Amino acid sequence: ILWSDQLDNFSLGGFKLGFWFSQQGSIYFFVLIIFVYVHLLNKLDKKFFDNPNQSNSEEE
Repeated sequence: ILWSDQLDNFSLGGFKLGFWFSQQGSIYFFVLIIFVYVHLLNKLDKKFFDNPNQSNSEEE
């Protein structure tokens, strides 16, 4: 883990923070990345598409 020695100066729930991130924090961080990604893509969709049910295809 990057910066594990620096993170071990802090503790969370009685465990060194470097250990905590390696066990649980990485999972929480990954889930957080997913939520941020979904939020940003929804924001981008609203910016470029007025009606989400409307298709950009001219065949319809």
